[in-house]
Amino acid sequence: MATLILFDEYIKYQLDGTIDLDTDSFKMALTNTLPVAATDTVFTDITEITAENGYTAGGDALTSVTLEESGAGTGIWVWSFADQTWTASGGSFGPYQYVVIYDDTPTSPADPLVGYADRGSAATTNNGNSFTVDIGANGVIRVQEA
Repeated sequence: MATLILFDEYIKYQLDGTIDLDTDSFKMALTNTLPVAATDTVFTDITEITAENGYTAGGDALTSVTLEESGAGTGIWVWSFADQTWTASGGSFGPYQYVVIYDDTPTSPADPLVGYADRGSAATTNNGNSFTVDIGANGVIRVQEA
């Protein structure tokens, strides 16, 4: 996965308990409009692509979400989840350039944003093809105690 850019409010939401990386449910969605880390705070601030042909409104739930220490006593905590794949069926979906992660659990505020990644250029996934976000071995967020 490309570098995750955290939304400015994400840190506040995590520190005040709005977002719980350990227990909440998270989703990944697609957009072709550049998110604004400084001012976008909840999922309704994002201009999502049209739901069609294998892409569902609101994106897809993340699976195998983990928050764990990278090794006993390292003090490095890693938040990760399984790769996310969308497959076009019955036509194409897109264009999209950005993947957005948000917390689907809180209700106040509803659906706070975590971060987004830029795939580099706009793409459309054609019928029968897939788009996969490869999380990689290092996870999505790594935090090390000072």
